[in-house]
Amino acid sequence: PQLIQKLVVQGLIKIEEMEVTVYCRSADKPVVAKVLDAAVKQYVEIMLKESGIKLNPIVKINDNSARDIDDSTYGGVILTAINGKIVCDNTMAARLKLVYDELLPAIRAIIFPEEE
Repeated sequence: PQLIQKLVVQGLIKIEEMEVTVYCRSADKPVVAKVLDAAVKQYVEIMLKESGIKLNPIVKINDNSARDIDDSTYGGVILTAINGKIVCDNTMAARLKLVYDELLPAIRAIIFPEEE
């Protein structure tokens, strides 16, 4: 639950919108519902501390089960705003790909060391 909460907070900070919809796997919906209020509260506190502005975001969980994210994402959340025009993919699969892409140059250097 703590990881999901932190992913939601991070997504809210990135997306910076007042009306946000959270998408998750069907299996994760109870956990997301449980931590959503705490995540929003934490987000509001962070924004107040950093900017001095008290926000009142409207964050809801996707209620259309046909639009739940796929199990191949290994969990996490996707946050959207402005009718899906702004998207923050904070799923485990997306984060793993990000780390992989960042480590690619280091992996390449190990596999193909430069001749001196």
